[in-house]
Amino acid sequence: MSDQKPFQHDKDRPWIFRTYAGHSTAAASNALYRDNLSKGQTGLSVAFDLPTQTGYDADHVLARGEVGKVGVPISHLGDMRQLFESIPLEQMNTSMTINATAAWLLALYIAAADEQGADRAKLTGTVQNDIIKEYLSRGTYVFPPEPSLRLITDIISYTYREIPKWNPTNVCSYHLQEAGATPVQELAFALATAQEVLDRVKASGQVPDADFARVVGRISFFVNAGVRFVTEIAKMRAFVDLWDEICATRYGVEDPKLRRFRYGVQVNSLGLTEQQPENNVYRILIEMLAVTLSKDARARAVQLPAWNEALGLPRPWDQQWSLRAQQILAFETDLLEYEDLFDGSTVMQAKVDQLKADALEELDAIAKMGGAVAAIDSAYMKQALVESNAERFARIESGDMTVIGVNKQLETADSPLGTGDEAIMVVPPEVEQAQVANLEAWRAARDDAAVKAALADLRAAAKEGRNIMEPSIACAKAGVTTGEWGEVLRGTFGEYRAPTGVGTSPRNDVSGLDAIRADVDAVSTKLGRRLKFLVGKPGLDGHSNGAEQIAVRARDCGMDIVYDGIRLTPEQIVQDAVDGKVHVIGLSILSGSHVPLVKEVMERLGDAGRLDVPVVVGGIIPPEDADALKTSGVAGVYTPKDFDLNKIMSDIVRIVDTEGAA
Repeated sequence: MSDQKPFQHDKDRPWIFRTYAGHSTAAASNALYRDNLSKGQTGLSVAFDLPTQTGYDADHVLARGEVGKVGVPISHLGDMRQLFESIPLEQMNTSMTINATAAWLLALYIAAADEQGADRAKLTGTVQNDIIKEYLSRGTYVFPPEPSLRLITDIISYTYREIPKWNPTNVCSYHLQEAGATPVQELAFALATAQEVLDRVKASGQVPDADFARVVGRISFFVNAGVRFVTEIAKMRAFVDLWDEICATRYGVEDPKLRRFRYGVQVNSLGLTEQQPENNVYRILIEMLAVTLSKDARARAVQLPAWNEALGLPRPWDQQWSLRAQQILAFETDLLEYEDLFDGSTVMQAKVDQLKADALEELDAIAKMGGAVAAIDSAYMKQALVESNAERFARIESGDMTVIGVNKQLETADSPLGTGDEAIMVVPPEVEQAQVANLEAWRAARDDAAVKAALADLRAAAKEGRNIMEPSIACAKAGVTTGEWGEVLRGTFGEYRAPTGVGTSPRNDVSGLDAIRADVDAVSTKLGRRLKFLVGKPGLDGHSNGAEQIAVRARDCGMDIVYDGIRLTPEQIVQDAVDGKVHVIGLSILSGSHVPLVKEVMERLGDAGRLDVPVVVGGIIPPEDADALKTSGVAGVYTPKDFDLNKIMSDIVRIVDTEGAA
């Protein structure tokens, strides 16, 4: 027998360990980062709040209730300085989940690094900077596609020269899966995005042809891994093969190292359940295996959600638990000692080949439309995701897709893990007031002349087509705020509302709708016209998957639907309800800002004399908040545990019949 062992010559280094974190204030987030780093985390992944992501200051009307809720508020250089206090940026690998305002947050980061005396050439990290998936899934876009792609091009062209170790865009299929993408759609839509971006960089003339392969080599990806981990492993191996082929054939990259599929991952949050949330620990572990077991398709960085993220913000202990899962896999097991476990597997190769063939067919369809941007404008990709997600919901409702604790094995003992007042982290309301006060003090202390000059040069650069990065860094150092930077570019580029993907044609393949349709018809007869349902998303929360599915199912039930997409003020929603003479309003809020935003909607309905229009609310809403909303006059509150959309539709018809009709 041979003594040769199938070990690698050298044990692989583990991936970068991260947790996605940021909340409340820059100071609180800095303390959290330093605590996590002391526990063995090896990189940072910064979550920004919604005003920061969409280019508003904390005192803007759309920022109400959103400050510090889903991430850290960064309004100016002082906040960025505080966020990384005592963290040497020259030695840190920092990922920033930022897209529409990526150029601005990167400018602030560079300015903060300059203050630390860091060598820009040594800075390592990533800005997500994938605007196409924002139009499709996550919703934190600001500008139209063309200027948005120009900003991405500017960042890529700047960083390859000035910050050569930085990943200037992170093509992000993670949120596509969260929005319902199949593995084939995730492969095709992400690769179409990467091609769109690289084609724009090449056409811009900012990068010499001789250097273009280096630019291709800095493109990274951010992917999702669901619980069907055999399929997910095959998907990642398909990503590796397809990207290598695209780099070689489309862009002529000869160096295999520059054709590597470099990706980070956060495993699936869509599949985390509010019911029996302790089960999420096993889901997260299984999903992590999908992106680590195959050596040739292994993630370079992994961040795991916490077991209780379907309930609200995780505590530091919850994040530590997820970090420990990574460390146990990397340091206690023998995973990193072996060559790829799936080489030679006919089963795995057949699945990879199938996914590649289907993804190439989808890529070809997008190419024939004119590319990813054209597929956004035509609503092709958005509508495909909405329909895929609708099919997923229907399979859970019918039991064809099993989710333990949701539609099977519902019996459960009380969990000791999530009890008490501090079961999840809650951002206190005074955080917003403090951030506004901080912002006012910052404005009062800065040199107004320097600010005006920096903003004037930023505006000129945007109009003239100059690279936006140096003027943005100058703005950061002059004391410009996030809202001011955003206002200048909004004024130059304009704003955009992406297609909702919610079509007008009802589906006929959803079971259990006959009785509901009959009830809708009966109530419509009483009302004297078709029951009209407004689905609204107040505030800055762009996660529209739930709202879209409610709108689609209501459409399929025969209701007249008003859904104008994301980012509306309470004033706009109430005005639309009054002008449209709707019979019921449904508000969807997942950012934690439900209490102030719903309160304002109710107040404005009262001012308009239309408290006769019932309001229902959906989102990640703790029980005590649900009680408060009902006390304020809300007719129904729904959370992720209410997965039966037909039951929600029946409730809405009943509410209109008993409250609205009266």
